[in-house]
Amino acid sequence: MGSKQRVTVYAASSQALAPDYFDVAARLGRALAEAGHPIVYGGGGTGLMGAMADAALAAGGEVHGIIPEFLMNMEKGHQGLTSMEVVPDMRERKRRMLQNSGAVVTLPGGCGTFEEVFEAMTLKRLGQYFGPIVLVNSGGYYDLLLEFLHHSVRERFMAQVHLD
Repeated sequence: MGSKQRVTVYAASSQALAPDYFDVAARLGRALAEAGHPIVYGGGGTGLMGAMADAALAAGGEVHGIIPEFLMNMEKGHQGLTSMEVVPDMRERKRRMLQNSGAVVTLPGGCGTFEEVFEAMTLKRLGQYFGPIVLVNSGGYYDLLLEFLHHSVRERFMAQVHLD
C-alpha cells in the first residue's frame, strides 16, 4: 500500500454527534483504504477519528496515528492502528501529520480540527505544503465557514486562488 500517497485526515474526537457524521467518517476511511492510500490522523479512538480509523482498518487499510502524550487518555488513543507515534505536544502532532502528506481531508470537527485545517491552508498559502485540502461538507456543516472564507476573498483579505 505504500506506493499511494499518504492522506492526512482531520476529524472530531467527540462522541456526542449525530449518527450521519459517523457514517460519513466510516465511508471515508473505507474508501481511502480500498483505494490503497495510507492514512495518518490524530490517533484518537473516539468520535469521527475513531469511526474513520476503524472502518479503514476493517477494510485492510494502513492507519497511522500521531497523538500527544497528554491526549492518550483524553482522546483514548486507538489501540489497533498500524502504528501510533506519541509526540510531546500539539505543535509536533500537526507538523508530523502534514509531513510527507499528499492530501488533507477534513471531516467535521471543532476547534482542534479548525486549527489543523487552517494551519494547513496557511502553509499552503506560504508555499510550505503543496497537496490538496478538502473539506467534507457533510450535512452542510462547513457552509458558514465557506461563506466566511468567500467573504474574506470579497474583502481582499485572501485571494480566490487560496480557496481553489
